[in-house]
Amino acid sequence: MITINLTKAKVITHDARRAARAQEFAPLDVKSTIPSEAAAAEAARAAIRTKYAEMQTAVDAASDVAALKTIMEQLA
Repeated sequence: MITINLTKAKVITHDARRAARAQEFAPLDVKSTIPSEAAAAEAARAAIRTKYAEMQTAVDAASDVAALKTIMEQLA
């Protein structure tokens, strides 16, 4: 029988979450340096921060691997 270490699975999920967040931030990093687009870019960045903060809380609160798989599906 395969046993999954929940702590390590959470670390893997957090790493995937961070990578997805960075990928969403990348185009906004450039736009935030353009004065005419900076305000809109920062608003979009704030929305992304909120999305991934909620996801981080869900990962920390996950009590089983099924919950982590659900979160990982959101990242795909």
